[in-house]
Parts: sequence; structure tokens; C-alpha cells
Amino acid sequence: MVKKWLAVVLLLLSGVAVSHSQEVVWSVDFDSEFANREGGDWLRRDQTFLFTRLAPEIGIQLGNQQSGHTLKGGVSWMQPLNDDAEGAKVTPTLYYQYRHKGWKMSAGMIPRTEMLEHAPRYLWSDSLAYRQPNIRGVMVQYQKHPGRGYAQIFVDWRQQQTDTRREAFNALISGKAYMGNVWLGGHLQYNHLAKTKIGPEGEGVNDDVTVNPMVGFDWKIAPKAALKVKAGAIINLERDRTTDDGWHTPCGFIGNLQGRWKWIEAEQNVYAGSNLFPLWDKYGSELNLGDTYYCSKFYSRTDLRAHIVQNRFVDLNASLIFHATDKITGFWQQITCRFYIDQNLWKHRRNKKYLHGGRLLQSNF
Repeated sequence: MVKKWLAVVLLLLSGVAVSHSQEVVWSVDFDSEFANREGGDWLRRDQTFLFTRLAPEIGIQLGNQQSGHTLKGGVSWMQPLNDDAEGAKVTPTLYYQYRHKGWKMSAGMIPRTEMLEHAPRYLWSDSLAYRQPNIRGVMVQYQKHPGRGYAQIFVDWRQQQTDTRREAFNALISGKAYMGNVWLGGHLQYNHLAKTKIGPEGEGVNDDVTVNPMVGFDWKIAPKAALKVKAGAIINLERDRTTDDGWHTPCGFIGNLQGRWKWIEAEQNVYAGSNLFPLWDKYGSELNLGDTYYCSKFYSRTDLRAHIVQNRFVDLNASLIFHATDKITGFWQQITCRFYIDQNLWKHRRNKKYLHGGRLLQSNF
């Protein structure tokens, strides 16, 4: 399977026109995570796991990084660490990207690392991010000046309809606009779960709509110290068309406080309101894409993180994560490492000032 995809990529690249200045572009993205999770329930069982992900890509670029065309292909190989290859998953990556005056349009199987900002966990859980590293569809982004905000929309076709598989897709609009240190923004998501081709009796169409306005404040206190605060509302609209219950309308308050000093980082997340996913027991993650902790009326998550090594190409960190809901508590210990290199970093490989002058962020796979 992998050989077939690589052959397709090479064939497409060989047929690209050369009317513009061209450059071979490549990247290698590596992630590894160890996690020990304690204090779960039937939705979040105690478990320990260790896995790696390797995502090489290669392509051709016409123009430059600010304005031009790029066609890239590769694979994302996720491998639990055990004695054999059991549990491995190889996902093909193949996408076209066009950039012009702050606009960026991508189509195909697009790595989620291309997103300007990742969806919060109440919209896209870590578990799904591990197993579904790509957006399968179209993404349009605008960001001319990073300090002024961004706009982003994508459609992710998660499942194609077959005799046994239900059609599923979601569309997410995200944005942020800065006014000094204060910003306004948020997320709007529509998630759709349709029938299988056969559509047996009792199987219906389901809808899930999330409205999430947010306001925040970012403060760079010193060159190596920063504080970020954000708060907002979550309004979820869910409907099961096989019943006469109509729309469920859970809602709540969401808040986040994040601080960093040198290599030490702390983050506090709080949710208070109704069960955001009233149809979870029936449809699970086919319909509801967020973390199951948000099935609770109250949820607190505290992350204490130490960045052991962090520069432009690597981030090795260790975290202690404390969970508390109105029913249970949980304690996770986690070590994660991301290594990333591409043709631009390779060109500056002997420039220590450049390599250590920025921060690589965790990819969230």
C-alpha cells in the first residue's frame, strides 16, 4: 500500500510544469509519546501507552513560501511500541497548496500540522488526533500579519458512505482578531453523521452544531515570560432525527489560563455547564468529536509542563496532568517529544543562533 502511494506521488511530481522557479521541498516530522493515565471510569479507562509517529513528505514548489504553488505527498506512520507491528496505522498524505498575499488554500489529504491553530479538545479530542492525522478535504486560511489574527475554514470528510459505513463530515470555521493585547474570536463547527447506503430501519441522520465565541488577553511580560487568558461560551445543538426529541441544547462556560517562565509552563482549563454530548452513549465519537470529559457538568484540567529541550527543531517535555469532574478525578504522567526538520532548517543547520532562536510547538499529531 505504501509503495503504491509513493509511486502515485512521484508520478504526479514528474508531471508538474516548470514555468515558474521551482524547488524540491521536503520535511520529516517525528512524534513520540509516553503516557500513564490513572483515575478513569468507563469512558476513560486507566491505561499506559507508548507510541511513535513518523511523517515524511516530499514535493515540488513553484514560486516561494509567500506566493506560489506546492504539491506534496508522503505518509503518516503511527506505531505503538511493542514486540511486533500490531496496531500500526499508515495514513497517506497528498495535497496541493496555493499561497498568495496572506491567503492559503489546500486540497487533498492535508496534515493537521498545517492548521494555523488547532481545534480545542472539546471540538477534537487527542484520541482522534492520534488516529486521524489528516484533514481529508479542503482548507482555506488567511493570515497576512500573525500579530493581527487569522481566519481559517476547512471541511473534513471523515467517512465515505458504504454498505456498512455511515457518511460523516465536519466543517470548522475558526478566527481571531487582535486589538492590542486583547482579541476576539472563536469557533463554529457543523458535524454531520448520515446513513449507510443500505440504511436499515432505525438508522437516521444526526447533526451536531457547536457555537463557541471567545475573548482573550495575551501578555508578553518579559522576553522569557508570558501570560495568556481566554474565556467564552460553548453552545452545542444536537439532533437525532430518528426520535421526536428535537434539538438538545447543552451549553456552558469555558475558561483557560496559561503562563510560562523560561522552560516551565502551567495551564488551567475549566468548563462548567451541561453535558455537551447528550448523544454520546448512542453514537460515541462518530458524532461527538470532543474529549469525553466534557460529558461532565464540571471539568477542570491542570497541566504542569517542563520543556527539557526546546528550539526550532525539537521539543522534549514532561507533564503532570490533573483532571477533576463532578464525579471523578484523574492523574496523568506524560512525556512527549517532537522532532521536525525541512529544507529551510537544513539550510541553517550550522547557524546555532537561528536554530535556538525559536520554539517548535507540539503537533497534536
